This record gives sequence, structure tokens and C-alpha cells, in this order.
Amino acid sequence: MPPINELTRIEPAHLATLEKQGTFTTGLLLERSETPTRRQYLADQVAATTNDVLEWRDEALMLNLASFGPDEHQLMIQAGIEGLKGILDLDLDAFGERVRRAAAELGMEPPTDLTIEGWWDQARTLEDE
Repeated sequence: MPPINELTRIEPAHLATLEKQGTFTTGLLLERSETPTRRQYLADQVAATTNDVLEWRDEALMLNLASFGPDEHQLMIQAGIEGLKGILDLDLDAFGERVRRAAAELGMEPPTDLTIEGWWDQARTLEDE
């Protein structure tokens, strides 16, 4: 599980509070925000909104896709995809095109078509999370 400090959509004050509470990984964040009641409780504990928690959760779900690491996160940021919802908003061809264009802009090797399709399929599987 990626460390929680890899989330880019979380303010430093909220991050510090989460870490003080023992939430060090995105997996723990996902567990703590699994249901609407848990999301509200977490938001109250860190003085955030439930919308904030949903944004963190969205990005955490993306960071937990298979074959996904810091380089792939940077690739998605370059592609304008901030989280799982950003993947879900695109069809496979549009998603692949954005990822390949972002890779070219960053001067890096693009992921294989199989990897891109795998991320897209996983996003569909996690859609109801």
C-alpha cells in the first residue's frame, strides 16, 4: 500500500492529523473511509468535509491499482487524471490516448496497452467503492 503522503489532494494539516492517528497508508485510509458513516466520522476527526474525504479516497483508490507507483501517479497528474473518477469518466480509447500523450510530454516510456487496459478495467471494478 502506498504511503498516505503520496496523496496530492490532501492538505498538510489533514495529512499530519491522519498520520498522528496512525493512518500511514492509503489502504488504512480506504478502510477508515469505507462507509458513509465512517467517512463522516473521519471528516469530523480531522476537521475536514466529507467531500474532502471522498477526494482523498478517490485518489487512494487510483494509487492502489496494480502496477501503479509514483511514476504512474505523476503520469496521471500530467494527464489531468486526479483519481479513480477521472479514469471512470473516460472510455478506454480516450484514457489510453491521454496516458500516452502525458508520457510523451514527460519524456517517459508509455505503459503498455495491456497495462492501460488493466488500470481501466480495475477502475470499473472499483467503481462502487
